[in-house]
Amino acid sequence: MQANQTTGPGEEQHAAARSADVMMALAGAGGSLLASWLQGANKLVQSGGDSDSLMRLVQVRDLLAGQGWFDLVQHRMGFGAGVEMHWSRIVDAPIAVLIALLQEITGSAAAAEMAAAYIWPGLLLAACLFLIVRMARTLGGGEAAFPAAVLALAALHFMGIFVPGSFDHHNVQLALVLGMVAALINRPDATGGFIAGVFATLSLAVGMETAPVVAAAATALALWFLFNGAPERRTAAGFGFGFAGTAFAASLLTLQADAWASVRCDAWSGAQSGTAVLTGLGLAACALVPAFSATLPRRTVALGTLGAVTLGVALMAFPACLADPYASLDPLLKRYWLDWVSEAQGVLSLLATSPGEAAGYFATPVIALLYLGWSARTHPGLRRDAFILGAAIACAIAVSLWQVRGAIFSVAFAVVPLAMLIARMRARMTVGAGAAATLLLVLAWLISFNIVWNMSVTQLAGLLSPAPDPGEVRETGDCNAAADYAALSEIEPSTVLVISNLGAAVLANTDHRVLAGPYHRNVDGNLAVLRALTSEPTTALSIIEDLDVDIVASCAGNDETRSLAATFPQSLLASLARKQLPQWLLPIETDSVSPLEFYRVDR
Repeated sequence: MQANQTTGPGEEQHAAARSADVMMALAGAGGSLLASWLQGANKLVQSGGDSDSLMRLVQVRDLLAGQGWFDLVQHRMGFGAGVEMHWSRIVDAPIAVLIALLQEITGSAAAAEMAAAYIWPGLLLAACLFLIVRMARTLGGGEAAFPAAVLALAALHFMGIFVPGSFDHHNVQLALVLGMVAALINRPDATGGFIAGVFATLSLAVGMETAPVVAAAATALALWFLFNGAPERRTAAGFGFGFAGTAFAASLLTLQADAWASVRCDAWSGAQSGTAVLTGLGLAACALVPAFSATLPRRTVALGTLGAVTLGVALMAFPACLADPYASLDPLLKRYWLDWVSEAQGVLSLLATSPGEAAGYFATPVIALLYLGWSARTHPGLRRDAFILGAAIACAIAVSLWQVRGAIFSVAFAVVPLAMLIARMRARMTVGAGAAATLLLVLAWLISFNIVWNMSVTQLAGLLSPAPDPGEVRETGDCNAAADYAALSEIEPSTVLVISNLGAAVLANTDHRVLAGPYHRNVDGNLAVLRALTSEPTTALSIIEDLDVDIVASCAGNDETRSLAATFPQSLLASLARKQLPQWLLPIETDSVSPLEFYRVDR
């Protein structure tokens, strides 16, 4: 009897639904990892070109080996003491703890890293699946939960950021941003707002790529509070306190005291922290102080003033951070490096080169946004949550038009409205039970899978494009396998000259030093390597001697090598790809067969 007094049927149903959502999330994540294992997909074995995951592992190894908590320099990359990375210890720390615990259990660092390669992305995938399913259940009812689990699993699995060995920060950011929006939707109260604020700030502290989506969701919340007043007051205040408090804590934990006043546009610094504290406390004040929140005109003045003050501080204190982050990049690097980075491409560039990929990124978010708008118009009870979720989707789509990396957020968020659509079509089929209703349900399922759009448009583009030249010979082996570096790892550590795409792979699989890596802070090292490899061999020797390089490595099958060799046919890199060695390079003989070839500089 006592239990019945504290736990009613409603609470039991909610608990059962949560348990079901947890089980679906865990089963989905486990199935994804099993599929990857059966396919042999593991970025520690075959990186697939994911330099960031390899570099994160190097950073974690350095931390476990005793490198200082506040020391984010990669000492084996670039010139001099190395290159300071723009990444956060917020991601390094849990991975390092996980590997350390697993090493205690297994007694092997390699085994610990391999186990962590599955556990870490698996946990993040399960968290993302759970959050998406919970949002779908809230907005679309219990009938939307299963479609959300299926669509989310397909979208996230093929997205590639949860493949075993994915230590990059994008999967962490996705989980945090999903958590932010899910908290605002599933708990429209002070606690939900506070949790959302915490997740929002953590996502920014991990990497500034989430700033537009965080700003969009926060703005949507503020606007809803502006026009609705008291019902949204506690949520807005909770968000403000969570946002400001976490910003202060993140600075204490990740920034040295002498860096609290620093301005770094590409990473968490004093500039972002101060702005977050100001904005968060200002929003809380606007929500809680009656003089600011009692009426619509007062809220308008208060929120408008807060926005103007925040923007004014940003313009005066760090105006460069509001401009194009790559505006100052050397033109040579921009043309022959940044413009070739796939995640930095805009939609028009992607449509021209990979129309199927572009369709997979943009079709489902656009359909989801349209359906969400229609649902909000016809169902007033959904308008608040649809407004917040729609703002996040619309912003992520807009970011994707500039850089497709924003698509990881838009595709994930799109699952929620699409699951609602499928649930609605299923309900219509149950009532109508006609062929038309069944056809609409099947169509709803098909258009909701981004992989269907990808494959369909790819096939169509293949039919319309000219067939490849059958006489064209293409090098195989892109040097993304860990085994490709076994022979190089046995050579005494020295400085290796290699294209930027392979810099992180050399660091992760050997003890050598590299000058180049696909990171925008390593301007000097990347520029020097680019000039050396794209110069004709005589000029290249002069540059290499100045760089004090001992080993030159070449991978003819790598995309970057092929592109640069085609652009600079008389260059050192093109000569190496054609196996035409200058006299000052001596082949290093090895017993292994690998597409990676390396040569010692004969001075």
